[in-house]
Amino acid sequence: MTFGKRKSTKDRRLTRRGLLLLGAQTGMMGLLAWRMRQLQVEQSHEFLLLAEENRINIRLLPPARGRIFDRNGRPLAENRSNYRVAMIRERARDPEAVLDRLARLIPISERERERALTEMRRKSAFVPVTVAEHLEWEDFARVAVNAPALPGVEVEAGLTRFYPEGQDFAHIVGYVGRVNERELEADGGRTPLLQIPDFQIGKSGVELRQETALRGAEGASRIEVNALGRVIRELDRKEGDPGEDLQLTVDLDLQHYAMERLNGESAAAVILDTETGDVVLLASSPGFEPNQFVFGISSKNWKALLDDPYRPLANKTVSGQYPPGSTFKMVVALAALEAGVLDPAEKVFCNGRYKLGDRYFHCWRRGGHGHVDLDQSLEQSCDVFYYEIAKRVGIDAISDMANRLGIGVPHDLPLPAVRSGLTPTRAWKRRAHDQAWLIGDSLNAGIGQGYVLATPLQLAVMTARIATGRAVSPRLVRGRRGLPLPDPVAPPLDVNPAHLRMVREGMNSVVNSRRGTARKSRIADEANRMAGKTGTSQVRRITKAERAAGVIRNEDLPWERRDHALFVSYAPYDKPKYACAVVVEHGGGGSTAAAPIARDLMMRALWGELPPLAAYPPEERREIMEERMRPPAPRPDRPAGAAGEGGGEGPAPDAAPVSAPDAPPGEAPPRGPRRA
Repeated sequence: MTFGKRKSTKDRRLTRRGLLLLGAQTGMMGLLAWRMRQLQVEQSHEFLLLAEENRINIRLLPPARGRIFDRNGRPLAENRSNYRVAMIRERARDPEAVLDRLARLIPISERERERALTEMRRKSAFVPVTVAEHLEWEDFARVAVNAPALPGVEVEAGLTRFYPEGQDFAHIVGYVGRVNERELEADGGRTPLLQIPDFQIGKSGVELRQETALRGAEGASRIEVNALGRVIRELDRKEGDPGEDLQLTVDLDLQHYAMERLNGESAAAVILDTETGDVVLLASSPGFEPNQFVFGISSKNWKALLDDPYRPLANKTVSGQYPPGSTFKMVVALAALEAGVLDPAEKVFCNGRYKLGDRYFHCWRRGGHGHVDLDQSLEQSCDVFYYEIAKRVGIDAISDMANRLGIGVPHDLPLPAVRSGLTPTRAWKRRAHDQAWLIGDSLNAGIGQGYVLATPLQLAVMTARIATGRAVSPRLVRGRRGLPLPDPVAPPLDVNPAHLRMVREGMNSVVNSRRGTARKSRIADEANRMAGKTGTSQVRRITKAERAAGVIRNEDLPWERRDHALFVSYAPYDKPKYACAVVVEHGGGGSTAAAPIARDLMMRALWGELPPLAAYPPEERREIMEERMRPPAPRPDRPAGAAGEGGGEGPAPDAAPVSAPDAPPGEAPPRGPRRA
C-alpha cells in the first residue's frame, strides 16, 4: 500500500517535469519558427540584397564621348573603334612566354612589353592588363583567330578618340589622354568614372574646357563573381548616356587654307564674323599632331615639340601677348577724339623725331612725314603724331578706350590659357612696379609699345568693334546636341559714331590710298574693298650707338631678334562682314609679312573659295596665276634659337621703332602655298 502510493507520487512528478520540458521545447520551437518567418518573409528583401552584394559586382561602363564638328557639320573629333589585346596573368601562367608568341602576330615594342609586365606584377592575377591597343583590324583579327593558342589573352573592341583634321585644329579642339594620378587626387574620388582603367579625359582645347558636356554619364554592368573576385558571367548591362555633340563656329576649309598660308611661319591669324562674333578662323602656326597624344607620344617627339623655337604647343591666337605696335593707333586716336583733345582737321608736324626733355622719340621714317592730320597719320603710320596726342590724352583715357574696344579684358572662349593682354594705367604701374607713371611711358603706349600687350584675338575683336560700332564678343560654340544656339546681338559701342567713322576712313586710306602702308595688299574688287592697319612691334632695344651708326635691318638680325609683324583689317568696307588680325612672330614688317597673309585670308573668307584673279591688284595677277599652277612648296627650314612672345617694357624712350614695316611696301617676301 505504501509502495503503490509512493510510486503514484513519483509518476505525477515525472509527468509535470515532462510537461515543463515539452512546453519549453515547444516555446523555443515557436520562437525559432517566428524568427525564421521574420527573416525569410518579412526581411527577405534586405538579406537578399546583402547576399547579392557579396555575389554581384557593379562595374561602370564608359560612355561614348560627344563629337565635335565645324560650322558646316564636318567632324573635327570623333570616336573610332579601338581594338585592344589584354592579358590575365593567372590564366597565362607564363606571361613572358605568351608575350613572345603574341609578338609574332602583332608588333609589340620593348617599352610596351615592359609596361605590361610591370602592370601585371602590380595588379591582382585575375585583373586584365592591356598589352596593345589601337590595332589595325588585320592585326586584331589575327590575334582573335589564334586566341586558343594564347592562354590568358583576350581581345576587346572599345572606342577611342580620333582627330581627322590633325594638326590644323589641334589648338582649337585639343586632345584627350588617360587620367593621371594628379587629376585623380584633385578629383578626390568625387567622380567614379575617372577610376575606370585607361579612361580618357580632355587635356587641352575644347576637349578640356567642355569636358563635362563631352564626357556624358556612365553606364553599369552587373557581373557575377566568386569569392576571390573572379568574373563568372555578366548578368545585365545598361549603357551610359553619350556626351553632347558640339558644333563650333570655325570653318574647316578656311582653317586648312590659313594653316597652309602660314606654313613656315611662327604666326597667328583670327577672323571673326562681325555680325555674330563667330570665330570662323583661329589658326596658330605651327600646329602639332593631336593623335600622337591619344595613342601615346614618344619621349623623342615630346622633346622635339618642347625644343621647337616656333612653340607649336602654344595657341598663339589667345595666349600669345604682343605689343600691338601701330595697330594700337586707332585706340589712341579714338581716346583723343572722345576726350576732345584732338581736332580731326588738326595737323601735327613730323620731322622724324619728337623731343621730350633731353630725349628723342623717333618716327619710323627718318626724314619725317611733314604736316599730317588724323587720316594721313593712319595712312602713313606717323609715330610723331601719336606721341603728341598720347601726351595730350594721357594713359588712363587710352587704357579705358582699349578696354571698350576689347583689349586688356578676357574674352569668354572655351579654350585654356586665354590671356587678358595688358592696358597699363598709372595705378597699375604703381601697383606692379612701385613706380610713378612717366610721360615717356605714355608716348611709348601711343605707338603700341612699352607696357601695352594684346593677343591676336583681342586685336580682331578691336577691329570688329571699330568696323561695326557694336560691342562684338567672340563666340566659339555654335550648337549643342544638334541644335543651334541663338545668335547673340551685340549692344552699341559706347563711342561716338562720328569718331568711329573718321578712324574707319583712315583705315581705308591705309590699304587703298596711293601712300597707304598696305596698298600692295589691297583687294581690287570694289564691292569687297578692305580697310586695315599695319603694325610692327620691337622685341629688342635700339641703342643710341646703333642709331648713330645706322639701325640694323631686320633681315640682317638673328630671327629671334627681328620685329613682330602685325596687320588688322575688315571687309567689305561699306558693309563689314569679317574682321581679321594676323601676327607673324619676328616677321620683320607689318606691310610686307602680315598684310599679304591677312589679305589672302580675308579674300578666301569672302569668296568661300579661291577668289578670281580680277580681285587682286593688276600688278600681282600674273604672279598669282603662276603660283596657283605650282605644286605646294615644302616647309622651309626654320632658324635655330628661342622665339619669345614679345612684350616686356618695350623700347626705352630713345629707342622708338624705326623699322620699315609701316613704310610703303617694297619687295614682298615669298608667300606660302595657296590651297586650291
